[in-house]
Amino acid sequence: MSDYTTLAERYIGAWNETDPEARRRAVEELWTPDGRYVDPLADATGGEGIAATIAAVQAQFPGFVFRLNGPVDGHHDQLRFSWELGPEGDAAPIAGSDVAVTDGNGRLRTVLGFLDRVPG
Repeated sequence: MSDYTTLAERYIGAWNETDPEARRRAVEELWTPDGRYVDPLADATGGEGIAATIAAVQAQFPGFVFRLNGPVDGHHDQLRFSWELGPEGDAAPIAGSDVAVTDGNGRLRTVLGFLDRVPG
């Protein structure tokens, strides 16, 4: 398993963390202090902003979980991967792809999210 895969798994784990304190810690460990998350619906900077964005997504889709969808690809200080969001053990109605840039030391500096499939 590559460091890129491990980093993507930790990232997905942060999005699935429902305990607010554990989620905040996961975000702080995973992102740089000035880290940024951007997708078509959100633009969050810093640990508090990113943790709040994750909490908002969880509130919008209660009971849904994120999961990696396919292999993680990476080179230099960047990685890309696809993910799905849906009920545990069931088909996922939402899917996307993310591109992340790290600080070179295993922490995320920027994550750019793209929505590939959303319900109509």
